[in-house]
Amino acid sequence: MKECATELVQGFRHSVPYINAHRGKTFVIMLSGEAIKYGNFSGIINDIGLLHSLGIRLIVVYGACPQINSNLNEKKIKIKYHKYVRITNLACLEQVKQAAGRLQLDITARLSMSLSNTPLQGANINVVSGNFIIAQPLGVDEGVDYIHTGRIRRIDKKAIDCQLKNGAIVLIGPVAVSVTGESFNLTSEDIATQVSIKLKAEKMIGFCSNQGVLNDQGNTISELLPNDINVKINKLKKNEDDISSTVRFLKGSIKACKNGVNRSHLISYHKNGALLQELFSRDGIGTQIVMESAEKIRQANINDIGGILELIRPLEKKGILVRRSREQLEMEVDKFTIIERDNLTIACAALYPFFKESLGEMACVVVHPDYRNSSRGDSLLKTIKLNAKKINLKKIFVLTTHSIHWFQERGFIIVNVDMLPESKKKMYNYQRCSKILMIDLF
Repeated sequence: MKECATELVQGFRHSVPYINAHRGKTFVIMLSGEAIKYGNFSGIINDIGLLHSLGIRLIVVYGACPQINSNLNEKKIKIKYHKYVRITNLACLEQVKQAAGRLQLDITARLSMSLSNTPLQGANINVVSGNFIIAQPLGVDEGVDYIHTGRIRRIDKKAIDCQLKNGAIVLIGPVAVSVTGESFNLTSEDIATQVSIKLKAEKMIGFCSNQGVLNDQGNTISELLPNDINVKINKLKKNEDDISSTVRFLKGSIKACKNGVNRSHLISYHKNGALLQELFSRDGIGTQIVMESAEKIRQANINDIGGILELIRPLEKKGILVRRSREQLEMEVDKFTIIERDNLTIACAALYPFFKESLGEMACVVVHPDYRNSSRGDSLLKTIKLNAKKINLKKIFVLTTHSIHWFQERGFIIVNVDMLPESKKKMYNYQRCSKILMIDLF
């Protein structure tokens, strides 16, 4: 029981920075028809309610592809596509409206639930739908008339903003009206993308069957830049096609990121609590698409002292690192390179130059325990090497008692004390008996 309490406290403490960061921000959540169909949908709804209770402005855009297809199959209406876009004739439109209308009512009902034995107890969420999107026909392409398949003509940003300011969740479906009073079938991914851009949303979030985008080994890729996504999209097309919700969401996320949406997230609708894990933990659980990496490698400054100390103190206590006082660290902070992730220092290393001998010492190499099974150490080594070359150093050496093999695997060779710079030789601690390893830079 004590251990559970500790985990709960730690979880709250780790999530507080994200709760504060997200409060008052606008998130667009894209619920595909597949996510709505899956058994975990009630959990997703509860988590959306929790986000609302934390002061996050929410726009929920829902799709209905599998539900529409089911209706069409039941009525034996042939499903037609042109360039992977559904052609919506009048018979098809009736089934689209029926499926979308049913889902609108179902989602509203679930978000309105506030029974005492449910996670939404006492939430009293106001869900608002309306003609926030004005559509226009997609038109005719290569002689093919899309009929009632449309695209966005206008988004009523002022009306959406007004509802969000009043504390409502805005719910938008895949059917929109035109200035002529007609109804059109739109793709929910396009609506989510355009609304995210128009409302200057902080995040656009989508759901898929996998835990985000996977690499060739089947592991989740935690972060993708827009330029890398097209490669992944092409691979997904080989296994699926252009009509898949995942492919359409990824295409939309590229556009969103390039137009000011800070981050897009793709998570699994299979995983209970995936939405919360993605938004309120440092590493998340799915794939985020960003214009620039959430992880930065840079030279340290005086404001990083606390983070570096927190990183190195545990190893100093174990005797793995030589202890540095805060005063010493303040004087030497310009020698440090750090890797920062969401304002947390997760790795550091220092470069001390000995210009007379054209040597540099790489010291105080530390990676946070949560990130040791990764390439952060290699990233630090690469940066330290580049920095050493810039100031015309010929070799780098390290003194270590525990990481001998790690450095040897990266080209360092063991040398004796005589190879050290004179000033360093005088300071060498023979009782500590650190191994000395060195590598040529040229």
